[in-house]
Amino acid sequence: MAGCGTGGDAGRSVAYGAGPRLAGGGQDDDRDGGGPDGGGTDVVTKTSPKTKKPSMYRVLLLNDDYTPMEFVVHVLERYFNKDQQEATQIMLHVHQKGVGVCGIFPFEIAETKVMQVTDLARKNQHPLQCTMEKV
Repeated sequence: MAGCGTGGDAGRSVAYGAGPRLAGGGQDDDRDGGGPDGGGTDVVTKTSPKTKKPSMYRVLLLNDDYTPMEFVVHVLERYFNKDQQEATQIMLHVHQKGVGVCGIFPFEIAETKVMQVTDLARKNQHPLQCTMEKV
C-alpha cells in the first residue's frame, strides 16, 4: 500500500482523491492577488459613478394689488426660512418691481414650494402667484 514505506513511494506521503497539491496551501483561486501569472501585484481601480448635478430653479413671487404685504412676509418666513427683515426686503422688492426671487432650489423642492405658497394663498382667498423658472 502506498505511504507505508514499501515499494516505490517509500518516504513520501500520498493523499488519495485530493488531486494535485499546489504550492501555497493547495488553493487555486488567485486569492493572493497574483493573478494567473503569479506576479502578486494586481491593481484594482475603483471608479465612482459620476452623478449629474440637479437643475436649479428660481422660485418667484409676482406682485398683485390685493394680497396684503403682511401675508407675503408670512409666506417668505414660513416656506423660505427668511427672517423678518429679509422677508420684508423681498416683499418690498416684489411690490416695487413686480417680481422677486424667494430662493433657488432643485426642481422637486421648487415645485413643492410653489404648490405650498399657492395653496396657502388660495385658502386665505389671496390671488398671490408663485412660479418657478430654470436658472
